[in-house]
Amino acid sequence: MDTVKIIIKNIFLIQIFFILNISFLLAEYEVINAYPNLSFVDPVGIYNSNDGTNRIFILEQQGKIKVFDNNSDTGLSTTFLDIRSIVDQDGGYTEEGLLGLAFHPSYSENGLFYINYTSHNPRRNIIAQYSVSTNNINQADITSEVIILEVNQPYTNHNGGQISFGPDGYLYIIFGDGGSAGDPLGHGQNLSTLLGSLVRIDIDNPSNNLNYGIPSDNPFIIPLSARDEIYAYGLRNMWRFSWDFETGFLWGADVGQNAFEEINIIESGLNYGWNILEANECYPIGSDCNFTELEPPVWEYELYVDDVCSITGGYVYKGNSIWSLKDKYIYGDWCTGDIWSLDYNNDGNHINQHILRSNINITSFGMDEENNLLFCGNNSIYKIISNEGDLNNDGNLNILDIISLVNIILDNNYNPTGDINQDTNLNILDIILLTNIILDV
Repeated sequence: MDTVKIIIKNIFLIQIFFILNISFLLAEYEVINAYPNLSFVDPVGIYNSNDGTNRIFILEQQGKIKVFDNNSDTGLSTTFLDIRSIVDQDGGYTEEGLLGLAFHPSYSENGLFYINYTSHNPRRNIIAQYSVSTNNINQADITSEVIILEVNQPYTNHNGGQISFGPDGYLYIIFGDGGSAGDPLGHGQNLSTLLGSLVRIDIDNPSNNLNYGIPSDNPFIIPLSARDEIYAYGLRNMWRFSWDFETGFLWGADVGQNAFEEINIIESGLNYGWNILEANECYPIGSDCNFTELEPPVWEYELYVDDVCSITGGYVYKGNSIWSLKDKYIYGDWCTGDIWSLDYNNDGNHINQHILRSNINITSFGMDEENNLLFCGNNSIYKIISNEGDLNNDGNLNILDIISLVNIILDNNYNPTGDINQDTNLNILDIILLTNIILDV
């Protein structure tokens, strides 16, 4: 079977390459509740432990982590960790709380995971290490907390929150600019503070009486006035970043002030402009500024157009269920629930496609162990589905769908589900594309 697949794929390779470069594929998308029998309190994160257990972990902003088996029919979730007693939030709408979770790359062996939460007196972000219970994989050891790093926050908003291990094994942490409006304390351009910066630390090799070490290739070790932990700076409040482990790109979505939301590809040592720039424009908008040595975003969208107001960063899609989104960066807007896909091109001619408006307050995206994309908001977990190519409506893409498409074409009929390139015609081009989809599933 593998040999047949290779032969078929090679036959169509040149034709498929040509087709994909002259047509922008469209599909019908829909949002469904991924786990209709479960609900959560203010979910702000979706994670998997990458340990082969196929479990989903949900971050509840108030200070809980829930865990459950990745089964759409499940009605049972377990409290993995409850630290509500030490998580502080102001009342009403808040950007504080339990904001980030990252499992150690060797979690299946050492049981270590890391969280980012806010506490008061003084107001601060805390990065802490915990261990899973030795007796129950669905229960953390509440007594195992080790404080790794604390960063004081002058205001309630712009706490960042995302933490993630990179392909280099180091822990990356985003701290917002400290809050208020317009970065009044100038943190974004100040290398002597961790606020407004993406931080990179070595969790496995602590040194200098700290509970972490500094990677030797961090970009600001030499300047005496800079914090050694900083990896990149000039970031306002990057609400979710993620790695594309195939390309090595670190994608970050930075929430704007009052004009633009932006998407950046974060690289070591670069200055992303805040508060000199808001996206590609001088800040305040209409003022003059010096763009020298400032890194522009790869994409931006204007605020308050059709009610959009706050970007939620996502992931480069690596799943197999929606072929038209493959290798595209999927992100959304918190206010409207709009979801887009961004197709990055090295020549700068990026293609941004609006997928749908979900009317869900999207707080975060996440991936399961099979790279299926999920997102949360409105107390539930959702996923995007598409009927592209499923001509017999059995929920699977296989040779039966190709046979169905061939028969439709021979009968001179039309079915939009089989119109893969959306040119309103069914022909050999759609068969080629559907074949490629099935071979990639």
